[in-house]
Amino acid sequence: MCLGIPGQVVEFVDTNDQLARADVSGVTRIINIGLLEDEHLQPGDWVLIHVGFAMSKIDEEEANLALASLKLMGQAYGDELEAFWSSRITSETIGG
Repeated sequence: MCLGIPGQVVEFVDTNDQLARADVSGVTRIINIGLLEDEHLQPGDWVLIHVGFAMSKIDEEEANLALASLKLMGQAYGDELEAFWSSRITSETIGG
């Protein structure tokens, strides 16, 4: 099952705005935000992340609802967190 997990953008970490640090359930990770270049993301914005890639911009209410829904789903939430934690995004993975 492919799900997304909400994360909050903390900061941008490269000069071409393809990578950002996001807080996901209290842990920060580097994510690829290249798919959302037209969204004009800022620190504090919420995004829906799948395997290290931000797939869509969401608001805080949507983020809280998504997180609550994932927790209710039990194993699917655990699987999505595991996929997120095992992803490794670097400038080399985006051709930079």
